[in-house]
Amino acid sequence: MTDRVSDRVGRLRPFVVMDVQARAKALEAQGRDIVHLEIGDPDFSTPEVIKRAAEASMDAGETGYSMSLGRLDLRQAVSDHYRAKYGVSVEPCDIVVTQGTSPAMLLLFGSLLDPGDEVIIPDPCYPAYPNYITFLGGTPVPVRVRAEEGFRFRPGEVRAAVTPRTRAIMVNSPANPMGTVLGEKDLVELASIAEETGIWIASDEIYHGLNFSDERDHSILEYTSRAFVLNGFSKVYAMTGWRLGYLIAPKDFVRPAEIIQQNFFLCANQFVQAAGVVALTQAGEDVETMRRRYDERRRYLIPALRELGLRIDVEPTGAFYVFADARAWGSDSLALSGRLLEEAGVACAPGIDFGPGGEGFLRFSYATSLERLHEGVERLRAWSASQQG
Repeated sequence: MTDRVSDRVGRLRPFVVMDVQARAKALEAQGRDIVHLEIGDPDFSTPEVIKRAAEASMDAGETGYSMSLGRLDLRQAVSDHYRAKYGVSVEPCDIVVTQGTSPAMLLLFGSLLDPGDEVIIPDPCYPAYPNYITFLGGTPVPVRVRAEEGFRFRPGEVRAAVTPRTRAIMVNSPANPMGTVLGEKDLVELASIAEETGIWIASDEIYHGLNFSDERDHSILEYTSRAFVLNGFSKVYAMTGWRLGYLIAPKDFVRPAEIIQQNFFLCANQFVQAAGVVALTQAGEDVETMRRRYDERRRYLIPALRELGLRIDVEPTGAFYVFADARAWGSDSLALSGRLLEEAGVACAPGIDFGPGGEGFLRFSYATSLERLHEGVERLRAWSASQQG
């Protein structure tokens, strides 16, 4: 008998930015100082009011299982949040609380896709999207989005990609890795395609609240009911390690998603869910403080990268990423990011990690202090100058 891994795993692409982070940590263990611009992990501590809520829940003995759909008070708080922020009605019974948005993605695609079904995704995009689709037997159908157009779908190209096997269009705004914020016009056009063709929109709204544009955050639910929504607490509330998210699903898909949850995850941690209620209802001032700090960093980093010779056609106005065309430094983004890490001590994500359309780009995260951003830029400047000689 031979040892082998499954073909299913063999079809998955690695999440390269995590490999970059691992190498950066290894260099730090050797005594190197590394500026971390590679990963979207907020440097802020979780707001105190949220941490105290988790402690109070544990002190009250809320350390057992919750129901698989999640605590009712949290699902009600999510419902109230979507009504207050977007003016849409979401019933608590249509919400499944998960251990982060990654399990929510498994619930979404697990309840929606049969083998061979297709999902239209932007190229470039968050690497987990095609991997989840592929892992569950589906087929990701990339549609190129272009830097000079702010990485927005062209509606005609989306329509042309729809086939009888298409089940959904994947939407992410604010977007990882591009920092794109889709406006009302973009979402109306995509919603129209879904309504006309009978397919679904899968909208990843995890970066809502990290928006620095004149256009407010819009949920896809404002424009169509043919939609699933992924959201959570990791980014805007600085709760990445807490692992708390949720899926808003059409009624016919809630029970299937719940069954997947029951079998694979049981439920999210109950005291973490209690903290989520307080995050939604009491942490608004903390969120706004962090948002302003991110914007200060963004307004520094974009012109600094341009001054270094990197190209940014349309200014990113959401999330905490700058996706810069780095072909002035080299066309192989994986090799380039490796060199910057080893030679300059700056960790960044290679564009190829996000799809063929990202080749030649680098993603820089400004989820770190302004002081470290300054240090990173100075190292990049010195490295670039060294290449000229």
